[in-house]
Amino acid sequence: MMKKLVVGIFGVFGIFGPLYSQNADRSFEIAKNLEIFSSVYKQLNQNYVDDVDPGKTIKVAIDAMLASFDPYTNYFPESDIEDVKLQLLGEYGGVGALIMQRGDSIFISEPYKGLPADEAGLKAGDRIVEVNGESTKGKKTSDVSGAMRGQAGTQVTLRLERDGKEFERTLTRREIKLPNVPYYGYVGDGSIGYIKLDEFTADAAKNVREAFVKLKKDKPSMRGVILDLRGNGGGLMNEAVDIVNIWVPRGTLVVETKGKVAAKNLKSYTRFQPEDTEIPLAVVIDGASASASEIVSGSLQDLDRAVIIGQRSFGKGLVQNILPMPYNSQMKVTVSKYYIPSGRCIQAIDYGHRDENGRALKVPDSLKTAFKTKAGRTVYDGFGIEPDIEVEPEYMSNLGMALAQKFMVFDYATLFCRSHKEIAPATDFEISDEVYADFCRFLKEKNLSYNTVTERYIKDLREVAKQEKYDEAIEQQLKEMEARLATEKESDLQKHREEVCEMLKAEILNRYYYDEGRLVGALKTDKVILRAIEELKK
Repeated sequence: MMKKLVVGIFGVFGIFGPLYSQNADRSFEIAKNLEIFSSVYKQLNQNYVDDVDPGKTIKVAIDAMLASFDPYTNYFPESDIEDVKLQLLGEYGGVGALIMQRGDSIFISEPYKGLPADEAGLKAGDRIVEVNGESTKGKKTSDVSGAMRGQAGTQVTLRLERDGKEFERTLTRREIKLPNVPYYGYVGDGSIGYIKLDEFTADAAKNVREAFVKLKKDKPSMRGVILDLRGNGGGLMNEAVDIVNIWVPRGTLVVETKGKVAAKNLKSYTRFQPEDTEIPLAVVIDGASASASEIVSGSLQDLDRAVIIGQRSFGKGLVQNILPMPYNSQMKVTVSKYYIPSGRCIQAIDYGHRDENGRALKVPDSLKTAFKTKAGRTVYDGFGIEPDIEVEPEYMSNLGMALAQKFMVFDYATLFCRSHKEIAPATDFEISDEVYADFCRFLKEKNLSYNTVTERYIKDLREVAKQEKYDEAIEQQLKEMEARLATEKESDLQKHREEVCEMLKAEILNRYYYDEGRLVGALKTDKVILRAIEELKK
C-alpha cells in the first residue's frame, strides 16, 4: 500500500513538477528584479549629486515600463484621477472651457454653453493672465488646465485680458459633464435622421436611444438614420453593446472578449427589446473611430444591419480595465482582445512584436483572415473596420493649414463677433462675399506667409544642385519657377475659397451657437453625410 502511495505521489509530481518549476522560476525572477530595482533607486537617492524626487522618479520608471506594452496601459497617480473620470465618465470638476497655447500665452479657445466660464462672460480669444494669482506666462496648457480644475463647489479666480484691458472673474467650479450626443436632427430633405455620438461615456446608449426615439416620433415617415462615429475614440464597452441593441433583436451576440484571465472572458449579448430592426441604418466612420466605435460599426456590419460609410477605422481591438492601486492611484491595463460577431478581431497593431527601433508592427496582409457576415459577405480581420462604401478623405490645402496654424481664422472670428451682435441661424448662415473680402483684407494686413510643397521641393533641389555643382546652371530657371509660383499663390484665396469659407463658417458658428452650431453648419456640405443620405434613399 505504502509503495503504491509513494508511486502515486511521484506520479502526480511528475505531471505537475514542470509546471511547479516554471512558476517557481517566474516568482524568483520577479522577486529578483524587484529587489534590483529597489536597490537602484536607493543608491540613486543616497548618492546622486542632486535631490531625487521620489514621486516623479518612480512615475517615470512606471511609465517607461508600461510603454513597452501598449499605449493604452497607463498608471494614474492620485493627482490625475480627474483625467480618468473625464475619460470614462465624460465629467470633471472645472469651469467648462477649452484652452490653447499661443507662444508663451494661454487663451480661451471655447467656453462650453451654460457652464461657469460661459455664464461669467468668458469669450474665445480671451487671454488667461493669472489663475489664483499665479501668472500663466510660459506655462503649458496642461499646467493651466490642472490649476483651473478642482472639486465641484470650490472657487477659482482668473485674471484675463481682452482688447488690451485686463479684468477678473471668480468662478465656482461645477461637476462638468460633457454631452456625448452633442446634436441630433434631420439632414437632406428632412427625411433622414442624424445622430452624432462623440464618446462612449456613461449613458451614451441611453442618450442615443432617446435621440432615435424622438426623431422617429417627430417624423414617423423617416426613411433612414445616420449614426456619426467619426473622431470617436471609444469608451465603455457596455455602452457600445446597448447602442447596437437599439437596432438589433434581444439576445444577439455583439462582442466577445478573450484574455489571459479566463474569468474576465465574456460574451456580451443585447439585453433589451430593440427600437427598430427594419429602418435603414448608416454608420459613418473615419481613421479616428476606434475601440467602442469599432464594436458598434463592426458588429452592425457583421450582422448586415447597417451600411458602413467613410474611411477605414483605427483598428483598436484591445480591452482595458481600471484596477485600483495603493494611495488612491489607478492603473488602466489591457486585459483582453475583443471579437465581433463574425469572429474577427480588428486589432491593427501587434504590440507583441517590434522592429529593431522598438516600433510595434502592423499585422501583415499575409496574416489577415477572411470571415463571413451573417449574410455571407466577406470581411477581414487585423486592420480596423473597412467601410462598405469608401469616401476619400479631404485633405487641407497648404493655405488652410497655414490659416489654422497661425490662428488667422480664429483671430478673424474674434474680431467678427465683436462687430456683429447676431447672425443668421446655423442652418442658414453662410460666408457672404462681403465677409470673405473683409477676411482677405485682414490677411493682407497680417502679411500671411506660408510654404507650399512645391516651394519646399525647389529649396531641396537648389541644395542638391549646389552639392552636385549644377547650381549656377539652373539657378535662373529656379528663380523663374519661384516667381511664377509666387504669382500663383496670390490667387490661392480664390482657388481655395470653398475650403476657407467652411473654416470661417465653422469658427464663427461655434462662437454664436457653440459646438451644436458648428456641427449643423457643416452637415449641408459634408461629403460623407451626403453619400450616406444618397445610400439610405435607395
